[in-house]
Amino acid sequence: MNELNDGDGRGLGVSGSVGVGVSVSVSGRGSGSGSSSGNRIGNDPLKKGPRPVTNPLTAAGPVRTGARVSGGFNSTALHWYHRYLVELVLRRKALPPSRDGRHIPLRLHPESPLVDERRGKAFISNTIRTSRYTLYNFFPKQLLFQFSRLGNFYFLCVGVPQMVPGISTTGSYTTILPLLFFVLLTIVKEGYDDWKRHRLDKVENARPATVLQWTNGHDEITRNYHQWWPFKTPKARDVEAVQGPEKQAGAAFRWRSSRWRDLKVGNVIKLARDEDVPADIVLLYATGEDGIAYIETMALDGETNLKTKRPPAGLSGCDSIEGLSRCHAEFVVEDPNPDLYRFDGRMTVEGKTFPLTINEVVYRGCTVRNTQTAIGIVVNTGEECKIRRNADRHPSAKKPALERITNKIVISLAVVVVSLAVGCSMGYLIWQHNYERSAWYLDGLAVPFYQIIMGFAIQFNNIIPLALYVSLEIVKLGQMIMLNSDIEMYDEASDTPTRCNTNTILENLGQIGYIFSDKTGTLTENVMKFRKMSIAGTAWLHDVEILDTTVSTEESDTSTQKEMESVVLTLPQEHERKGSALSTVLSNPQSIIRISTKRPSLGLRRSSSNWRSTGRPDHFQPDLGSKDLLEYIQMRPNSPFSRRAIQYILVMALCHTCLPEVKDGKIEFQAASPDELALVRAAQELGFLVTHRSSQAVTLRVSNGNGGYEDRTYEILDVIEFSSKRKRMTIIVRCPDGQIWLLTKGADSAILPRLKMEPLAMSKSHELRKSLEAERELQRRSEAYEPRNSFGGRPSFTAARRSIGAPGPSISIAGPSSMRPAASRSKSFEIGNLYLSPSDDRLRPSLPLRTVSFDVPSDRAPAPPSRANPLPSVPDRFAFLEDPSISDDATIFTRCFKHIDDFSTEGLRTLLFAQRFLSNQEYKFWKELYHDAETSLVDRQARIEAAAEIIEQSLELVGASAIEDKLQKGVPETIDRLRRANMKIWMLTGDRRETALNIANSARICQPGSDIFVLDVTKENLEGQIQGVIEDMQAPVPTHTVVVIDGHTLAALEKGDSGLSNAKELFHNLIPTIDSVICCRASPAQKALLVRAIRKPSHSGSGSGSASARGPLTLAIGDGANDLAMLSTADVGVGISGREGLQAARVADYSIAQFRFLSRLLLVHGRWSYGRTARFVLATFWKEMFFYLPTELYQRYNGYTGTSLYESWSLTTLNTLFTSLCVIVPAIWEQDLAAETLLAVPELYVFGQRNRGLNIPLYLSWMVGAVAQGVLVWFLCWAFYGGFVGPVRDGGLFALGNLIFSVNIMWTNCKLMVLDTHYKPSTILASFGITVIGWWLWQCFLAAIYAPGVWPYAVRGGFFSSFGRDPIWWLALIAVLGLLVSLQLAYTSVKQSLIVSSPWKWGWKWVRWSTWKEAFGPRSSTPTWPGGKNGAASLEDWDVELWQAMERDSEIKATLHKMSRLGYEDEVEGEGEGEGEDQDGKADDGELERPRAPWMR
Repeated sequence: MNELNDGDGRGLGVSGSVGVGVSVSVSGRGSGSGSSSGNRIGNDPLKKGPRPVTNPLTAAGPVRTGARVSGGFNSTALHWYHRYLVELVLRRKALPPSRDGRHIPLRLHPESPLVDERRGKAFISNTIRTSRYTLYNFFPKQLLFQFSRLGNFYFLCVGVPQMVPGISTTGSYTTILPLLFFVLLTIVKEGYDDWKRHRLDKVENARPATVLQWTNGHDEITRNYHQWWPFKTPKARDVEAVQGPEKQAGAAFRWRSSRWRDLKVGNVIKLARDEDVPADIVLLYATGEDGIAYIETMALDGETNLKTKRPPAGLSGCDSIEGLSRCHAEFVVEDPNPDLYRFDGRMTVEGKTFPLTINEVVYRGCTVRNTQTAIGIVVNTGEECKIRRNADRHPSAKKPALERITNKIVISLAVVVVSLAVGCSMGYLIWQHNYERSAWYLDGLAVPFYQIIMGFAIQFNNIIPLALYVSLEIVKLGQMIMLNSDIEMYDEASDTPTRCNTNTILENLGQIGYIFSDKTGTLTENVMKFRKMSIAGTAWLHDVEILDTTVSTEESDTSTQKEMESVVLTLPQEHERKGSALSTVLSNPQSIIRISTKRPSLGLRRSSSNWRSTGRPDHFQPDLGSKDLLEYIQMRPNSPFSRRAIQYILVMALCHTCLPEVKDGKIEFQAASPDELALVRAAQELGFLVTHRSSQAVTLRVSNGNGGYEDRTYEILDVIEFSSKRKRMTIIVRCPDGQIWLLTKGADSAILPRLKMEPLAMSKSHELRKSLEAERELQRRSEAYEPRNSFGGRPSFTAARRSIGAPGPSISIAGPSSMRPAASRSKSFEIGNLYLSPSDDRLRPSLPLRTVSFDVPSDRAPAPPSRANPLPSVPDRFAFLEDPSISDDATIFTRCFKHIDDFSTEGLRTLLFAQRFLSNQEYKFWKELYHDAETSLVDRQARIEAAAEIIEQSLELVGASAIEDKLQKGVPETIDRLRRANMKIWMLTGDRRETALNIANSARICQPGSDIFVLDVTKENLEGQIQGVIEDMQAPVPTHTVVVIDGHTLAALEKGDSGLSNAKELFHNLIPTIDSVICCRASPAQKALLVRAIRKPSHSGSGSGSASARGPLTLAIGDGANDLAMLSTADVGVGISGREGLQAARVADYSIAQFRFLSRLLLVHGRWSYGRTARFVLATFWKEMFFYLPTELYQRYNGYTGTSLYESWSLTTLNTLFTSLCVIVPAIWEQDLAAETLLAVPELYVFGQRNRGLNIPLYLSWMVGAVAQGVLVWFLCWAFYGGFVGPVRDGGLFALGNLIFSVNIMWTNCKLMVLDTHYKPSTILASFGITVIGWWLWQCFLAAIYAPGVWPYAVRGGFFSSFGRDPIWWLALIAVLGLLVSLQLAYTSVKQSLIVSSPWKWGWKWVRWSTWKEAFGPRSSTPTWPGGKNGAASLEDWDVELWQAMERDSEIKATLHKMSRLGYEDEVEGEGEGEGEDQDGKADDGELERPRAPWMR
């Protein structure tokens, strides 16, 4: 029996797929179970009996609910479904909650397997399944899936009555057998795809784990009976053998290698460093200091910092098998549930009870870091693990969005078939009444009406092509091969190509309206780099790494997790005390000059020009860097600024928890988070190296200025750790001179209120904030007047015109980055206000003069040095450091806060450093309070935080730091392109709010002028907050809006209790109107919830411009196991082969190596796949209507008896041999626009979003064309061959039918493969030739093999001796084809001329191609662009034919090729800097010409 349980203590809402895509929710109740409204009845393991537990993930769990059922009939049907199908047939029962949690004793060799009281049998295995089917449900589900397709169901309804003898005129099995064959092919293909998922699941389940097992006194060897199986289990391996004290009958316990799938609840496992956790465990022992284990949860919740886990209090001696055997502990834990941030349980040891919380539990999917060995006991296995409870474990098969339109077309064609059958049947009744009754030879041969109508229905059923879905599968297979072989999406660094795992939804890639992205590993590389620092109100660029990269001409890129978390420094030998390059800088000023001038690739440029912010590439960077800072400290070590700088570096070197480890003569820093690692690395590069750290002391090796080192040891008194609530970390040390020093680092919101000069600091912060808000409001208003596309975004380029007579190009492209404010030099400190020697002017002629960014009022600008008081030892570039404002607190606050704002807008992660010295008496008094809080058994964490508040007061500001969370290559540019393609980008992460906002700024999800709204349930009146956002969005000035929400607030909204029901409705109405949403601290189930909310039909067309009634298509992209639920819920799931493993990449529909490939995947392959598939559908239905219409017209000549105009064998092979390539080959190779054009102009992506490739009006136009051409072919062939032209040599039915059939074959292939195809590679032309030649070979084949005799179709020898020798037959064929081709070419030419010239708006003079060509000519004076005044057209409204004409211009094509490169806008930013007017310095009609990317140079 397969029981299901939601894992949170209530009966599961069983989700069963009925048919395809229909989810029926059955909410079962066990004893004491709660309703499915968001509350659950669980069990508190610390108390007896059930208690209500808030479940923030009820609505966001893996259970998918379709439509809510209510009413008597629906309730009864639901009850029957649950009772008979789910419970009786599928053997699935809703599990009640356990009475007192699950009891797990620590027994090394239990007498019997542990039993799950909810099931009455052993706990489930540790096997997981991400595949969609099992062996027993594959065929039933696939049959339901295949015949839920309207076309297949239609043919099933036609094929069944066709098998009834006497009804069909075309055979009994001509429909049902091909249908079953095609369906079987599709099932086999789907089975192969799912088999690949099964194979990957087996690899996951077969991973090795070290388990403590009872060996019964001898080495127990696991026999392997399946040597042929590729996933065979190797022989068991002894890791360690230790005789236990409870040895009975030779019993022994050994650490043995097992497989993940073999783990059971109650097993004791051992984990090594960098090993993944195979199941949810309670930690028993860790080798870290004080028993701490460092756990990485990045694959689980996306957080980058390591978590510390400890064994439960009261547990000791579990470091060996002997100790484990003596420990008689019992664990009582909660039932499985999806809540990642809470765990309830208790442990009983020797009669004492201790609580179990999330701090003692390690979940599956985590990784052990910085810990050599960890031992734990398994409490949850397999699908009951937290990570699996958050996954959509059995996702239904995804369907393409185009299928909904295709189904409507099939329904309409079914109506046409019925209408034709009824019409022809009525014609037969009329003919019977007028003729058959008087025909003696037909006496008594009347056919019943039902047989006539069924016969016509069967005859015309192929108007809906039988091979539609099979041909479509072939098309998608070809499209998948083309996508997989795209070399532009191949990542050479990781040797990873793009892979398509689900080719059935390729066209969905061209209709995406929303993108939901994970952060860690998806947008970022999780590599932190220390970039900037603010010291005493001056900003400095940390350029050591940049300079080293420039000198060596190669970038040091940390591409593995180990490199990301460790810094390696070779220790100097005892006889050779040489420092690093920076330590040498401190001791030797000459080396500074030599090192700083060694920049061959930059000439005389300053180092700051080498690094540009990804979030704001137009920002100038500080002109002085770390080496300049060290040079000044060396020259003036006792100046006020130098003392502040040394204090700043010392705080960085001390305020952290990094542990240096010496291995093979090297020091490796192990950090709890990449941020701390970046700070320690920066301190090392600035001359302060951490050589040793324990819980009691930290030792620094500091340069003494004479080429040697001095070791300083600081005693660690207390460490108050960082938490998401405190937002700061504090360390208290005793300096070598005996002083007690408190050091704090944290967010500015946490540090500013605790400063000694808090009123002044808050006042300056408020003034700066008001100034910046006014500045940004002005920027937003200026942007409101810039050109916009039809959906409110900035266009890829705008068409502008120069003054009359102005030389140069007439039409120019202004990329999106040109819409930003022009980059200018920093006005906060003008170098012109200071003195500057002529030598410095000559040293830096290539750059605008700029320096560090801090405000120096003109009245405080230092006066030029007089001859009486020269400063020979300080270069002029350091003169501002001698200014008295360096010591003014008000000035420092103003400048520092401005730096923090600048750093944040550049997407850097900012921290403030503060410090104070404590007296012995003050510290002693506080230490007593803190000790009481640490040892408290009640509200321990709250009391610790309260004690920290007491000591963290009256701080002095030291400075600020800025750390770059290194983005993947091309992320900002990719997001900018996707936004211009009318896609809304949301970021869903489990990380903190501040971190998420920094990455959003860096990745340009948040723009400089964005309105950011934060929704927080901890603040009062959440409904009022949402209502305020809605009101603010009604502003007349359009802005980019961003909403920030956390998982806790989202959970409160989803529950809808406590008066938040209206807030939930407001929130769901708000989010479709928001440009971007940043959801932080979100669980995997909550990520899926947001995706599901957007997919609701009520959000149709919101923001995406999609015409779909179902709602905009969604795409989710992630790289970790925590993203699986989101990937399976979205219409398209894209996995990245990242550092969090390959589980997302192998389960997702598509896998890519880097985020930047997403733009090509969507804008190019998505657009192509959508256009190709849409055209395939239209062409397929067109050719069927075109072929069968002459047959219908012929019926009036045979008395509506159902005689076919076409010979049966030719008709049978029509869709297989002669009209298959003409729809399949273009659907694989066609490119309506070049890839460079689609990347350069992302607005063209709305073609799929607005369903322009396939819609009902377009379909009707194709059908009207098919009817018109079919009627024309019938009457022309009849007229040219026997009607008006004659006599003919063969007047039989086969000669006329074969002529019409030949015209149809030739015209169909010519139109679809030659005339209507824009991109004609050799494959398409070869396919055309093969089809045409094959048709005439088929004519020869039929004439030779048909048996002689009296047939309705005189086939035998006809092509050789009768109509084949008749010139009139061939002239009729050529004449009809020539007329059709001429009409098509005339229509195409007129259409292109009208599109290009826009005569209805601009006059018929624009019909002339020369006039339009002149608009792009190098000597054009005042061109006018179609679609808008003076070139103000919306790019997405331009027709495809216009772009195709533009691509034929070589210079336009070259410009589009340049624009298609990632980073092109940033490249031309420097070229266009300072430009903006014509050569005469004036812009025509007030329009600013942006000549950054002209059509022609």
